[in-house]
Order: sequence, then C-alpha cells, then structure tokens
Amino acid sequence: MNPSLITETLQQGTAIPAHPLALNASRQLDERRQRALSRYYIASGVGGLAVGVHTTQFEIRQPGIDLFQPVLELAGEEMDRADASRNVPLVRVAGICGPTEQATREASLARETGYHYGLLSLSALKEADEETLIQHCRAVAEIMPVFGFYLQPDVGGRLLPYSFWRRFCEIENVAAIKMAPFNRYHTLDVIRAVAESGRDDIALYTGNDDNIVLDLVTPFRFHSNGKVLERRIAGGLLGHWAVWTSRAVEILDECQQVAASGNAIPLSILQLNTEVTDCNAVFFDVANRFQGCIPGIHEVLRRQGLLEGTWCLNPEETLGPGQLAEIDRIYESYPHLNDDAFVAEHRDDWLSG
Repeated sequence: MNPSLITETLQQGTAIPAHPLALNASRQLDERRQRALSRYYIASGVGGLAVGVHTTQFEIRQPGIDLFQPVLELAGEEMDRADASRNVPLVRVAGICGPTEQATREASLARETGYHYGLLSLSALKEADEETLIQHCRAVAEIMPVFGFYLQPDVGGRLLPYSFWRRFCEIENVAAIKMAPFNRYHTLDVIRAVAESGRDDIALYTGNDDNIVLDLVTPFRFHSNGKVLERRIAGGLLGHWAVWTSRAVEILDECQQVAASGNAIPLSILQLNTEVTDCNAVFFDVANRFQGCIPGIHEVLRRQGLLEGTWCLNPEETLGPGQLAEIDRIYESYPHLNDDAFVAEHRDDWLSG
C-alpha cells in the first residue's frame, strides 16, 4: 500500500458510497449479499468505501448484534481482492461514533482492520460544549486520520458552528470533512473555516443529498485579510451513492470536468441537480421526515436483485407511507439515472463465490 496514492485519491476527489447492510429475513447478516454489494460498488468505479456508517445501521454496534467488526472485515477483504489488481488502492473509511471511550476503541479496531480514515460522528455528544467536542476529536485523531462529519439534526446530528470547524481544522490529523447538514448556511460555515485555516490538505466532500451536483461544480470564494480564498468540494461520501452507483461515478466525473474547465455551468448540469435531488428525496423518504431513508436504499437494491429484502436491524425501520409509489415514479421519470442494466449484466458474478 502506498499512503501517498490514497491521500492523492482523497484530495483529488472520488466517489465513496456509504455501504448498506445485507440482512436475511431473520435479520441476520447475509454474507454473500454483503460481499456482492462491495463488489458492485468496486466494479462501478468508486474510489473507496465507507463502512460502519449510518447507512450500515448504527445498531451493528449493539451488544448481541456485534456486527461492527464483521462488516469492516468483509468489506476489507473485498477491497483487498480488488487492490491486488489495481494501480491505485481503494480509500477505506470506517464510521466512528459514540462517546470518547467507544470512539477511540472503534478507531483502534478500524486501524487494525486496515482502514485509512475514521468518519467521526458527533451524534453521541449532543449536549457537549465546544471544548469537549474538540478534545474528543483530538483523542480519535491520535489513533487514525479523521474524516470530519457534519450530520444534519433530523437524522441524529447536531449543530456545529463556524467556531467549532475553525478549531477542528487545527487538529493535525484531520484529512477530510464530509458536509451533510442539508443546509447551505451550515455548509458555508465548514468551507469558510477550512479556507481561512490555510489548510489546503483537508479534502471537502459533499454529503448534502439535497444539492449533490451543484456542490460538486460550485467555486466557494471568501475574502479574508485582503485575500481571495477559494475552495471546491472534491468528491462525495454519500448514502445516495449506494444505489445507481455506476451512474453516480459518471456524474461525479462530469461534474469534475465542468469544475476544472472554469467555464459557465451548463444548464444541463442545473437540470441534473434537480433530477438527482428529486430521486434523493424519494430514496431518503423526505416526505416522512427520513423514516424510510435506509429501507429506501434497500428497496432499490432489492429491485436490482442485490438484496433479498428491505429488512433493517430495527424492525420498526420500514419504508414510509407512499415511498414505494414514489420509487416507481422516479424510475419512470429518470430512466437515464439508474444502472439496472449494468447490475443485471454482472449481478450473478458478484453473488457467486
């Protein structure tokens, strides 16, 4: 493994899907389909995988379920298999959550399992003050490079002001930040903090499912101390990209080409942003305040034959009212955005062995 290649991939920007959890009807891990999902994403051309994150279901950590380490290991084995024939290794991101004792324990396990970065959720510290949050982040960063994470409050996150992000950027082992507040004001807080910190080695990734395409083509410019500072969002780490993934990789490539050209953003990109956002509203069940955000992803993968069902570890986590009909609608409205043909061509191979 060449660490510089991994850093280069992260900073140049790549597609990193948030890995779902494959379960059978008994809500037990379906190892064959779990591996198939990893193979699908890798074959789609992603630059890495994020495992043990929200899309993988936080319940994997609960005593009696104990799936955190197994899912990290399964995805790691599939990435090992792929890396054996790749010139550039896949970026490995492990979800890290909980209070400091748990977070540092998970970071140690992730590092030992071969993961490069820890995507650090602060959801467990909702009442902590800023100093406590920073010390928590420093503790994890002492173990492995940190991928900061601004998660929107509607799905368990908390508000994190500019002052927090500005201090967060002072932690040496911060490598990247995923912005998923679904809020333009809060997104700007993060980007401005990174720009004004002078850190050009912190990669910015979108997790804003309501604005994915525009995030990827927008130049963010700030004036500070008589200087013009510009930053761009390099790539995406998204639950949205856990479905229709080969098309997502193509969309990222198109966005990167538009951003690199320096030309005016084409109207086709603006339209694409609207289409992708409409799809995401359905996948993540915005109409029902994200009730079906994980089952919605599962349903698309079920239709493609990659998952057997939409089961979650929490039996009450099901598709929202009307969500199935909405998935039918977006399939009919945006046939150019799905990758059903690609999956159908390779699915049996991914499910074998």
